[in-house]
Amino acid sequence: MTQTDEKRQHTFPALPPRRRSPLRVLAWTGGAALLAAAVAAAAVGVGGNGTSTAVTGRTPPATAKVTRTTLTETKTVDGTLGHGDPITIAGKSQGTITWLPGEGSTITRGRGVYSVDADRRPLLYGDIPLYRTLQDGVSGTDVELLERNLDRLGYTGFDVDNQFTWATREAVEDWQEDLGHDVTGRVEPGDVVVADGPLRVAELKKALGDSANGPVLTATGTTREVRVALDVADQHLVEKGTKATVELPDGTTVTGKVAAVGKVATATESATTVEVTVSVTGLKKTYDAAPVDVTIVSAQREDVLAVPVGALVALAEGGYGVQVVEGSTTRYAAVETGMFADGKVEVTGVEEGTTVAVPT
Repeated sequence: MTQTDEKRQHTFPALPPRRRSPLRVLAWTGGAALLAAAVAAAAVGVGGNGTSTAVTGRTPPATAKVTRTTLTETKTVDGTLGHGDPITIAGKSQGTITWLPGEGSTITRGRGVYSVDADRRPLLYGDIPLYRTLQDGVSGTDVELLERNLDRLGYTGFDVDNQFTWATREAVEDWQEDLGHDVTGRVEPGDVVVADGPLRVAELKKALGDSANGPVLTATGTTREVRVALDVADQHLVEKGTKATVELPDGTTVTGKVAAVGKVATATESATTVEVTVSVTGLKKTYDAAPVDVTIVSAQREDVLAVPVGALVALAEGGYGVQVVEGSTTRYAAVETGMFADGKVEVTGVEEGTTVAVPT
């Protein structure tokens, strides 16, 4: 064999010529909108069926499998952990403040919110305030509110409806006796405090010895929530029920979901925003209020095939493909792309478990 013949025997078929073209992919990562790194793409020709003839060559230095996974697009924004907007609890009777709760304390149904002339004003749950005297012969939704609370507090002998009857009066008398109040069988608007649930005392507005009339304290709900001032350009990413993750100042995370999306935009010098409320679960009592990072799941694709973004190559005929590795040979296969997230891209046109080259 001549030297020329020997060289021919060890010559491998030449790979198609390559050129570089950037593919810019918009992906949400780490809480900010970033352009994904440009794909180093090989311009290769493929046959009409979207695949090329296999060529022999060295195994690519880096490969990956086509995997079935869930891709998630996220956006991270600043938020504030707290208890929501405070409400004002006002006294509606004459007298002197003789007891007040501590700021930060929690008050539940039937417990005293404050005291006037040594009589505590208990908390009832409801969505309307008492506005008239409740007594024999009165009917309405405020009567039902009173009866429902008496029933939950363990008083019996009456029907929970909108009628104040002799049976209701007897339950009220038993309740007043247990509270240590004058037993009258009727309830005045200033005798109780009505709120839609448990209260957390935010700030005292009165001191012991002050007149009981007017604002006594401010309070919030006991459920902690996160408020986010979301740029209106990102409003389409969220809706009620959208999943979220909240990272606390100590690095721990808790799960949450969007409870409300505001409908009023607020303009500042830097942005126009809407308020988004995120409810949280599994939150320990380490923080009553704190700045937090909120990662919102803006889109999700479950049970899809994906490859690393770097595995994509640009095809001369247009579109994108991957370099499929089959033993000591490779071929280019055209693919359709879907969601980009987590450094991966959704693809169709290749089978799960296929090995593809990832150029370095």
